[in-house]
Amino acid sequence: MATLAGKTLFITGASRGIGKAIAMRAAKDGANVVIAAKTVDPHPTLPGTIYTAAKDIEAAGGKCLPCVVDVRVEEQIAAAVDQAVKQFGGIDILINNASAINLTGTLALPMKRYDLMMEVNTRGTYLASKVCLPSLLKSSNPHILNLSPPLNMNPHWFKNHVAYTMAKYGMSMCVLGMAEEFRDNGVAVNALWPKTAIYTAAMEMLGGSEVKKQCRNDAIMSDAAYLILTKNSRTATGNFYIDEEVLSEAGVTDFEKYAVEPGHDLMPDFFLDVAPDVLVKQMEAHGAKPAFGSDSSTAQPSSGENAKVAQLFQQIQGTLCADLVKSVGALYAFDLKEDGNWYLDLKNGDGNVGQGDSPNPVDVTMTMTSENFVKMFGGQLKPTVAFMSGKLKIKGDMGKAMKLEKLMGQLKSKL
Repeated sequence: MATLAGKTLFITGASRGIGKAIAMRAAKDGANVVIAAKTVDPHPTLPGTIYTAAKDIEAAGGKCLPCVVDVRVEEQIAAAVDQAVKQFGGIDILINNASAINLTGTLALPMKRYDLMMEVNTRGTYLASKVCLPSLLKSSNPHILNLSPPLNMNPHWFKNHVAYTMAKYGMSMCVLGMAEEFRDNGVAVNALWPKTAIYTAAMEMLGGSEVKKQCRNDAIMSDAAYLILTKNSRTATGNFYIDEEVLSEAGVTDFEKYAVEPGHDLMPDFFLDVAPDVLVKQMEAHGAKPAFGSDSSTAQPSSGENAKVAQLFQQIQGTLCADLVKSVGALYAFDLKEDGNWYLDLKNGDGNVGQGDSPNPVDVTMTMTSENFVKMFGGQLKPTVAFMSGKLKIKGDMGKAMKLEKLMGQLKSKL
């Protein structure tokens, strides 16, 4: 059986999350791991540093070299590669895991955030690959694995966050190009992407702690990566792998063990569907229960939907108080396709709701159908799921937008 024993893996952003999970799986074989990440001191909200990760990797049976690396800085990557070659004799595998995310539309995205995503995701992947390749070319079974999605050109995946999509697809284009460029040299260049959402610090940031019920843990990605990295590099290159498919082909049938909460509905990840209804069919074919149905963005509201919207806002008005306003501190506008504009003021006084444009500046504008609005406040549709499936468009402060899901949970019992 193929093994990673004695192999050296260079992993960007491996102090936590999926990168660390891949490192821990390799460590079980006795692999050498180079952690190339930025976190040296403990972060106030995110777990792990390069040094705590190194201790965990060595406790699991591997050897580890923690290196302070910002993938935007060529000199830092080059220095880490030099250290790896000196300590371990070379590099066999590069995992381009480091990534930045900001799910914001064109007008609302500051250029510094655009630059960050491009520099970390696309440029960082290209740069790490370029610097590691001289060592990889000397390996007997060299692999580059980018954690990036298949190149799905459906406009659905561009319209709400074109900058993030461009940045992630830049990583995928590195796969497409480098796989062919180095095919004759025997360097495998592949991508790996999860079929469902993976519960990481980034996912909690996007959807709050409640979203973990609809996620799998990072072990499914590390197990899939292991199977890819132990393949013959000359025969397995230029692929856009999906974690569940890799494991299914290897004979794995029990996927419940990867669920954060076994038996719960699973949230599909970005970029995999042609349309939300196609994703539903794909997930059902694998025995999963999708957290959303087919796209209803063009559906007409059911009879009485207009009355339900007005009734909901009236009920919300009855739950408002100064303490709630103090805890949220945001003003939300709702652009409902069948019912026009409404607003929820949780920023001023004791709070307020109203129909039409808010008299005060709004922090977040949410665009959706009236039907989906009713479902969201009725607990039948999670805001995170609605956003990821294209049923909800968000403009403005994403941090304040994320407070709404928690707020809906609090309000649900009162409505």
